Amino acid sequence: MASLDDLLHAAVQGVGGVERPGQVEMAHAVEDAVAADEHLLVQAGTGTGKSLAYLIPAVMHAQKTGKPAVVATATLALQAQIVDRDMPRLAESIAPLLGKRPTYGLVKGRRNYLCAHKLEGGFPDDEDGLFEVGEVDRAASRLGQEVVRLREWAETTESGDRDELVPGVSERAWRQVSVSAHECMGSKCPAFADCFVERSREAAKDCDVIVTNHSFMAIDSFEGRQMLPEHDLLVVDEAHELVDRVTSTITDEITPSMVAAAAKRAARIAESTDAVDDASVFLQGVLDELPEGKLNGIPDALSLALARVRDTTRQVQSELKPEKGVEPDGTRKVAQAAIDEMFENSSRVLEQRDLDVVWVSRDQRRGSVLRVAPMSVAMLLRDKVFGDRTVVMTSATLELGGTFDAVAGTMGLRGEGAPQWRGLDVGSPFDYPQQAIAYVAQHLPAPGRDGLSEQTLDEIEALVRAAGGRTLGLFSSMRAAKEATEAMRERFDGDIGFLCQGEDQITTLVRQFARDPRTCLFGTLTLWQGVDVPGSACQLVIIDRIPFPRPDDPLSSARSQAIARMGGNGFMAVSATHAALRLSQGAGRLIRRADDRGVVAFLDSRMMTARYAGFLQRSLPPFWPTTDRERVLAALKRLDETAAPPMEVHEPALRGITGALVGTTMGGTGEDAAAEHPRPVADAPPPAESARTAVTAGHAWTAESDEELRDGVELGLSVDELAESLELPADVVAARLKGLGLEATGAATLAFE
Repeated sequence: MASLDDLLHAAVQGVGGVERPGQVEMAHAVEDAVAADEHLLVQAGTGTGKSLAYLIPAVMHAQKTGKPAVVATATLALQAQIVDRDMPRLAESIAPLLGKRPTYGLVKGRRNYLCAHKLEGGFPDDEDGLFEVGEVDRAASRLGQEVVRLREWAETTESGDRDELVPGVSERAWRQVSVSAHECMGSKCPAFADCFVERSREAAKDCDVIVTNHSFMAIDSFEGRQMLPEHDLLVVDEAHELVDRVTSTITDEITPSMVAAAAKRAARIAESTDAVDDASVFLQGVLDELPEGKLNGIPDALSLALARVRDTTRQVQSELKPEKGVEPDGTRKVAQAAIDEMFENSSRVLEQRDLDVVWVSRDQRRGSVLRVAPMSVAMLLRDKVFGDRTVVMTSATLELGGTFDAVAGTMGLRGEGAPQWRGLDVGSPFDYPQQAIAYVAQHLPAPGRDGLSEQTLDEIEALVRAAGGRTLGLFSSMRAAKEATEAMRERFDGDIGFLCQGEDQITTLVRQFARDPRTCLFGTLTLWQGVDVPGSACQLVIIDRIPFPRPDDPLSSARSQAIARMGGNGFMAVSATHAALRLSQGAGRLIRRADDRGVVAFLDSRMMTARYAGFLQRSLPPFWPTTDRERVLAALKRLDETAAPPMEVHEPALRGITGALVGTTMGGTGEDAAAEHPRPVADAPPPAESARTAVTAGHAWTAESDEELRDGVELGLSVDELAESLELPADVVAARLKGLGLEATGAATLAFE
């Protein structure tokens, strides 16, 4: 087999990039970790090219052992980048060296796919059933229109993957055409042969690299369902998100309406559902009397109400069991799933497990909600994720305050009995002090609880005006994001557009923002991570306040109290660490390429004055710091005046059953591949456009190839010399130079001074 360096070099050339020292160092560290069966934590800054750095060793390991490597990400955007962009080009580039083409697939949870049986009416008694909704007047019902559209899409899609549907549909509409794992009839389903999920998972068994998400990986690890093929190498990208995603996956909830809905689903089959209905009413009365927040123990009244839910649903469970030898139909499976969930969740709360935290919250739509989640998943991760395979954790933010210890501790990698691991920071290729300013608006009043102050709104307006739009606003709450959006829309009166999270799907909003430089996008946590808008569309990131967890957040307060009881500093270990991670992720939205320039504006003076300010500052990229408002406004104006056109924005790609791009071969070469995958096969799959890929004169330009252009311009190369160096036609190179605002006689540079 070819060496790692040979394969990496070929892959980098294939994507039109340049090798970076950090990328090479990381690739060798991953290879060494696999060889030594040792876990690895790698911090790799934006622009390192960490995907290739772990995908190449993963492919090598898979082809050597015959077992797939699993890559788990937190965001859909990164999954799409790997499957639509990185793996197709990587596979094409290294196939000649390997002698065969690397294969790959995408695997998700069942709810992400169309259910063929449900589309055919296999669940006729489901609430808001498909036929009942689909037959309504299209003009009178948005839901009806969405379901009709879903049925039409189902006739053309090869993957059945919800992410392929653009624009998307509401969650209520999607429920009409999908099922949960508990509702699925499995191999007994009449439509099993046409099941999108089963076909994708079967195809994944023969892949070298399987891409999935944190939650799916966690369920596979914790519950032993064997949804993923056997593997001994797991790569967790966006690893800073793992603990929160795993915690969310194993958080359970129960509401009176959920209990009542379960009773309704079972009513046509079971006779004891009236008792479940009564239990829901009793639970409603008890929950509504409890204050919001963490429960220190289970009150007697709540214990009695939950016991009634548990006992009545247990009775209905018995009635729902089909007769021996009779397979349950769709209606029965849906009822069983709903009743089982209420039985299991009420039982869990009543068990009062050692690490479980129970709390009550109020939801505008659902009313009182009782939730239960583990205070820590460290031991669970240690045993189930790190136990019997090599795990590589990577992210741009794993070191907080200059050390891996905080993140490693939450993953179960510290303390007695912890497995061996190594931490490595391969740095970033970007010149942060020259590319970006970190501005703290020290003159503003400290953030309060009464929303954004008038002075803060004035500051946002001044910054946005100077930037000419081009602003990503990251807010600590949805209330603040909406307040800022409404205020700016009124103040700018259409001169600059403002989008707010919640007004459409995140992916749709981000594409709108990336296309139009005179547009701003405001939102909360979802935008703090994973949003990748390189180029001139985003030259200002505003962060309204330090993103501490809420003081009344049940899990954070429970963790802080537990650490304090052991003699530790609960605030620094939990709240400050949480804030540092979010700030680092938020600030990281600004600089995505070597030629990006801009400002991150912190509208919270505590970033300079608080005793923990140094810890937070050390967790940020090393931007050039200032509190000089006038200098910042002047820099933003110059950036706006000299900005190149925004980069082209891709639309979601069509995927085949494995999750790969339609039109690309997944395995083998030549005729073998075509026979194995009877769909259109491209001789050389073109790189899918992404938020980091622009197409000019028919050629796809990546961030890496654009950087090569800039380097050549700085060296004084002519267009013809650049074309020869890049092995491209001179007119293609000239067109891209024009698009970037560059001239082949020298380089245009921007200083902040």
